[in-house]
Amino acid sequence: MSPAADWLEQLEARLEQQLEAFLRANPAQEALLNEQARRDQQQRQRQQLLQAEALRSELLQIAADVREWRDRSARASSAGAADLATRADQHVAQLMERGRLRWQALEQLGREVRNNVAAAAAQPTAAAHTSSASPANEPLDQAWARFEVDQELEAMRRRQQRSR
Repeated sequence: MSPAADWLEQLEARLEQQLEAFLRANPAQEALLNEQARRDQQQRQRQQLLQAEALRSELLQIAADVREWRDRSARASSAGAADLATRADQHVAQLMERGRLRWQALEQLGREVRNNVAAAAAQPTAAAHTSSASPANEPLDQAWARFEVDQELEAMRRRQQRSR
């Protein structure tokens, strides 16, 4: 390890210790800090859900475009316009790839949301310093946030399955 990295780690550790000592000496500040962290987490979750809804809408539009271009390809083939049908098929393949990438992004976002909710539930709060991180003992607002995220993700999965 380089001397600069070692120095930085020592500084980080010292600052962390000073912050912990300050928060122990000022419980009201710790409560404010925890409340702000909770609000920030909720805002991130709202943004992620909005992003997920945008991806879902884009996936639905891509699915509609795929259906339309498949119909066009079939019409071109039946009319003897093989060149046009081939180009339409290539466009369908591009749309399918774009849809696959959006679907992967949506799945990744879902994993991130779940991980963030789990991490938030695992972090102690002022009211839960002595409780474990099990779902039965987690703070109600964190359990509710996890529940809402799970419900929204499940609803999005159902809507996606119905649109197929």
